[in-house]
Amino acid sequence: MDKSSAHGEIEAVAQQAQRAARHLASIKTAVKNAALHTMARALRSGQSLILEANTLDLEQARQEGLSETMLDRLKLTPQRIESIAASLVQIAGLKDPVGDVVRGWRHPQGMEISQVRVPLGLIGVVYEARPNVTADAVGLCLKSGNGVLLKGGREADRSNRAITALLQEAAYASGIPEGCIQQLPSDRATVEALIRLDRYLALVIPRGGAGLIDYVTRNATVPVLETGVGNCHIYVAASADREMAVRIVLNAKVQRPSVCNAAEKLLVHRDAVFTHLQSLIDELIEAGVEVRGCQRTVAFDRRVAPASEDDWGREYLDRIIAIKIVDSTSEAVDWINHYGTLHSEAIITGNLSEAQTFVQSVDAAAVYVNASTRFTDGSEFGFGAEIGISTQRLHARGPVGLPELTTTKFIVMGNGQIRD
Repeated sequence: MDKSSAHGEIEAVAQQAQRAARHLASIKTAVKNAALHTMARALRSGQSLILEANTLDLEQARQEGLSETMLDRLKLTPQRIESIAASLVQIAGLKDPVGDVVRGWRHPQGMEISQVRVPLGLIGVVYEARPNVTADAVGLCLKSGNGVLLKGGREADRSNRAITALLQEAAYASGIPEGCIQQLPSDRATVEALIRLDRYLALVIPRGGAGLIDYVTRNATVPVLETGVGNCHIYVAASADREMAVRIVLNAKVQRPSVCNAAEKLLVHRDAVFTHLQSLIDELIEAGVEVRGCQRTVAFDRRVAPASEDDWGREYLDRIIAIKIVDSTSEAVDWINHYGTLHSEAIITGNLSEAQTFVQSVDAAAVYVNASTRFTDGSEFGFGAEIGISTQRLHARGPVGLPELTTTKFIVMGNGQIRD
């Protein structure tokens, strides 16, 4: 599809979706919840169709030489489909933010003023590889009263379309306005058209690698909610419990290396080197992780490969970790604030004062004390799912759930007042 035709076709779809979204904004919560339950059942009953489409996507991806990391993101299993369906049910059980009164007061002339949550309108979601994002985005947008335009990656196009078709049929049969859920073509021209539809879109959310996010944020005329790359650190302080440190680091690095909340860097206080570092390196290597490190780490264990400057700012999304020995908690904080990506950072410590200093000083959407960074997730935070992890400050930060997909309006109730 060339640029001009892509823009015209996407604009027509956006017009339809915007009209449908305006109707969706006033749909009752009970109708939205019933639709979400029906959509979850549709995914379960349509599992074979989804898996068939996903198998074709995986075969093509392997032929094109996609990395194991990308293949893991792309792959669906019966368990993963069940998890996707369960997220829709969980979203249905959450409080509907639409209509919530944020604050209210009485004007001196007797008017009642209230600030109320309302849907954003029509949201565009641009994402790569992960078909589960299709259902997460649809579920969250529907419950928060927003229409959604989905632009998935080419590598997952069959899977995305199979999921979207099932969700559309179930949603529209349940009373959701037809047209408010749209799956767009997966080519690059679609992205270029979508991110310039500021006449119709309230927001565009890029979810994927650094290249995609950078392209959208630099070229969009639509407001962008930037979901970030995760160069996540774990700092092992001198007072850290060794067994706890090993358990947390292994979980954060190995449990699922291909996701943005996996740990990519390990900082170790110099006083924990001889008590903690050997166990950490041993366990990481035993788990199949390639360990890179600073000069002091390489000198400590010759199995560690030297890290380059490029390593420290890199998101691996793979079984690779880089280790840096630091002389103080202050140095660890400065290092994280320089090389981190404002996503998720953790400290392992037995010192409460040190933990408080770390939490207050580290700049990130989520900061952990004695816990794995893998918990930065909408489902784990109780949001049902998330449409992305925002690493910016406006208008949302961290896992983006239902309230973050709304804005507010002021409602003023009077009985004839005029301004003096």
